[in-house]
Amino acid sequence: MPAARQRVKSAAAFRTISEVSADLDVPQHVLRFWESKFTPVRPLKRGGGRRYYRPEDVDLLRRIRNLLYTDGYTIKGVQRLLREGHGKLDPEAGATGAAGTPAAGAAPGGERATLENVLADLVEIRDLLRGAKKG
Repeated sequence: MPAARQRVKSAAAFRTISEVSADLDVPQHVLRFWESKFTPVRPLKRGGGRRYYRPEDVDLLRRIRNLLYTDGYTIKGVQRLLREGHGKLDPEAGATGAAGTPAAGAAPGGERATLENVLADLVEIRDLLRGAKKG
């Protein structure tokens, strides 16, 4: 039996919620939730309530996902970025304030990865101290 042939869509093609969900590695219910929180995300809805995302919607959702999951912004922080004139969160403009500092809503003291590294160091130190108490 031949392998299932995967169709490749044009970059300008609309995407279903299941395609966007798989592409962004985000559950469908999260995408529907984000639609309620981020008004610029407006998928086209057809009969039966099927959602079709425009390429610009997918790009915006990808940037929202990165701000929330990678950069450590809160939902309110990303909403603030949209309100304060960052428009569609243009990746060229970045999500920083006027002086190049993280905008309001960002993880305090830098990016999420930095904080995760500090946390890992603290856990390691704690484990070393616990070991020293026993010995």
